[in-house]
Amino acid sequence: MSKPNQPRALAENEAQAIVSNLRVSPRKLNLVAAMIRNLPAQRAIATLTFSKRRIAQQVRKALESAIANAENNHQLDVDRLVVARAEVGRSIVMRRFHARGRGKAARVEKWFSHLKIVVAERAQAPEAEQGAA
Repeated sequence: MSKPNQPRALAENEAQAIVSNLRVSPRKLNLVAAMIRNLPAQRAIATLTFSKRRIAQQVRKALESAIANAENNHQLDVDRLVVARAEVGRSIVMRRFHARGRGKAARVEKWFSHLKIVVAERAQAPEAEQGAA
């Protein structure tokens, strides 16, 4: 009486990693995710490694996890992986208050985000084929 098996949501040449509840606003996280969309995986890691944004290191760890999933769980070629999708979503919002003058209060919102990175194995680039000829 268990649940029936779900069909795989991703294509055969894709693997993913999901990180929930990152302590950064979705707008800021989306700026970092936009830097790596449609880049080759190794170039995306290099971009995140040298980024000045605080959250870039956690995004890099998620990308490395997606690459490891592709290699170990789905037997994909690491050298041909491309960041197919980097999706950012809203999570919870913690609401705190900041005391102001005359007994008033101002609301402080602490946003959290979800991140999903999907890497896909692409065919060899045409530049490599031309260089070999």
